Amino acid sequence: MKSKIIIAISILWTGAFLPSCSKVLDKAPLDSYTDESVWKDLKLAEAYANNIYNVLPTFTVDWGSSLNRSVVLSSASDEGFTKFGDGYTCGARNVLNKGLLSPDNAGSFDIWSKNYSQIQNANIFLSKIDNVPGDDGYRNRIKGEVTFLRAYAYFQLISDYGGVPLITQPFNLNSDFKMNRNSFDEGVKFVSGELDKAAALLANTTPQRGRASAPLALAIKSRLLLYAASPLWNPSNDPAKWTAASAAAKAVIDLPGFSLFNGNYSDLFTSFNNELIGVHLSGYKGEWDPFTGLEMMCFPNGYHGWAAFAPTQNLVDAFGTAAGKYITDPASGYNPQQPYVNRDPRFYATIIYDGRPTGNPAFFSDRTTTAAQFYEGGYDSDQGFDAWNNSLTRYAFRKYMDTTFNFNATTQANKFWILARLGEIYLNYAEAEFYLGHESTARTYLDKIRQRAGILTPLTETGSALEARIRNERQVELAFEGHRYYDVRRWKIAEVTENKPVGQVIITRNAVTGIKTYQYKDIEPRSFDKSKHYLMPIPRTEIKRTGLQQNPGYN
Repeated sequence: MKSKIIIAISILWTGAFLPSCSKVLDKAPLDSYTDESVWKDLKLAEAYANNIYNVLPTFTVDWGSSLNRSVVLSSASDEGFTKFGDGYTCGARNVLNKGLLSPDNAGSFDIWSKNYSQIQNANIFLSKIDNVPGDDGYRNRIKGEVTFLRAYAYFQLISDYGGVPLITQPFNLNSDFKMNRNSFDEGVKFVSGELDKAAALLANTTPQRGRASAPLALAIKSRLLLYAASPLWNPSNDPAKWTAASAAAKAVIDLPGFSLFNGNYSDLFTSFNNELIGVHLSGYKGEWDPFTGLEMMCFPNGYHGWAAFAPTQNLVDAFGTAAGKYITDPASGYNPQQPYVNRDPRFYATIIYDGRPTGNPAFFSDRTTTAAQFYEGGYDSDQGFDAWNNSLTRYAFRKYMDTTFNFNATTQANKFWILARLGEIYLNYAEAEFYLGHESTARTYLDKIRQRAGILTPLTETGSALEARIRNERQVELAFEGHRYYDVRRWKIAEVTENKPVGQVIITRNAVTGIKTYQYKDIEPRSFDKSKHYLMPIPRTEIKRTGLQQNPGYN
């Protein structure tokens, strides 16, 4: 453990300097703080705590691991595709999708070391904070935030690896690193309790944008208990686990101050509103930089974008029609040669497709106004401007994108990643209520989500059909928000959804008639081994150092 929080001092040792060196060394450095001084000042303790926020997902994009498991999770599931290979922003996404994941090649997709590093920082903080003098309310706020952040770090770990060691005291140079894994259920009990503690500490504080809060702690608890009740971790379908998940979701629904966003659905993801329970702000550098810009990463090439993360045909096909029917329903009226007509309104807020006007043409003065259209054979295709950057699936993400973003300007907005929102909690509650046999309640909360989107026909499904509808609603409502990767695993359907190719559309336009034809093809094969891939492998270096038991199939 370092003896200073920041160490940035150098001394030039010369013969002329030696007589006065003792006086220099007696002075406190101006750009660093000793451990002793940090734990005597609540403001310095808070500065220490702020660093632990790095455990949360963010939209900040660069070539390393700072994506922090946000948009990468889409391309590691059937909803997304990235054309960037291993060594770039997607980390080990490619080896995961090829079924080649091992304890040696998880790369930046692996969160073990990152999370345990922040857990160590949190443990240090929590072991010191009660003795820091100052205002009790101030102390409790930052203590509650760090309690939440440590719980979130453990929630991520048990979601990826199953049971992990639960370490609550800081390590030092004399610590024994040999340890055992706690069970998954023990992890759930610990994280749930810590989230309750965080909520209690933060209950009387005013929530600050981008920081932990009591409602956010309770929302993550809802997600945690939903995961714990799901088939992967509840093979006997113990109703007590579903009861706990239902109660946790309802507790959040009943909180004052939150409501489903009733404005333009696209604005839900680019504006601060009452549906957002918790967000994490991205720390852009203040000047335009493609390596931190989500719009640059995701917009089509006609907008000077890279289309690096793109929706798959699989995700597009999951969106139903405006009447709320699946496109596979013969009565839906869906026409695969007019595929973007009369679709679920959320489709238009989530996907940029061929012919879809998006953005302000004035921002693309070096092109023409038709650059605002994702038009096959035009500016956004492999035959147009920056053709090497075109979307290989022929789609791009509209969700989360700021369509007022000017690529010719010098700044970008401080975009947020949604940690939790009320729409997710409604879906959590509907699912838990379904498995408790309360199908009417499940349909009621699904209808709230669908009606907000503009689908007015009430649901009538029951039994397995209602279960399928619940899963489909999560797929389309929560697309590109980091949920699909975990949902298909906790439902134990990843051996189906992740074990088949993801698709693209190839569009041909008749130069004389202007009529287009649509051909649907596979763009990337995917492989999922149900004997091991439901969990991530613990890094081999950690196995060697700690003696932990590896997850099945990775020895």
